[in-house]
Amino acid sequence: MTAEELQSGHIFLLDKPLDWTSFQAVNKMKYKLKREFKELPKKFKIGHAGTLDPRATGLLIVCTGKFTKKIPEIQDAPKEYWTEIKIGVQTESYDTEKPEILQTDFSHITEEQVLHSLERFIGEIDQKPPVFSAIKIDGNRAYDLARKGEEVEMKSRKTTIHYINDIEINLPFVSFTVGCSKGTYIRSLAHDIGQELKVGAYLTQLRRTKIGDYSVSDATADFINDDFKISE
Repeated sequence: MTAEELQSGHIFLLDKPLDWTSFQAVNKMKYKLKREFKELPKKFKIGHAGTLDPRATGLLIVCTGKFTKKIPEIQDAPKEYWTEIKIGVQTESYDTEKPEILQTDFSHITEEQVLHSLERFIGEIDQKPPVFSAIKIDGNRAYDLARKGEEVEMKSRKTTIHYINDIEINLPFVSFTVGCSKGTYIRSLAHDIGQELKVGAYLTQLRRTKIGDYSVSDATADFINDDFKISE
């Protein structure tokens, strides 16, 4: 690979580690590219095609050069995630960023009820994004407002759950693979499943496995290592 090829356009498939922001992952890749390819211009174009929350791992697609124009197309593609939720308890962030609250007895919940609840979310649904999200409200990120203790009203939006399969139930934990459209918040899906069961739930693990035809099985996690060579 050459600096010229990177500017003409390249797509990197990264396996984002836990607790990294997508921005940090892109910056790490940009630093490595500039260190290895000294000819790259100062304003070298690079960006990711779809944010992953810090508490999520998995596929992060990074485009360089002229391929940054492909970002909207990639972002529009269907996504797939491996998901684990915990029922009978909630968190303000709908994931592990915030501590558990509102514990509820779930001893009456059966596997059949869980399966029936999951089925109800397949298809087009109305979904409210989490308050702790990057959505902008009057020019401010929702999570910034929420962390300041301000009340934030999130508007519902249409999204589509294409499938939910590979379901494993080991209460209070439920794991499954979910295929969904652009703009779906799996944290909100976890929360809504808990509301459907009337015992609450939140997202404990999330791993993005696919974006369109791109798979995490083809991604690299080595970019986090200082001795990783892009050109190899």
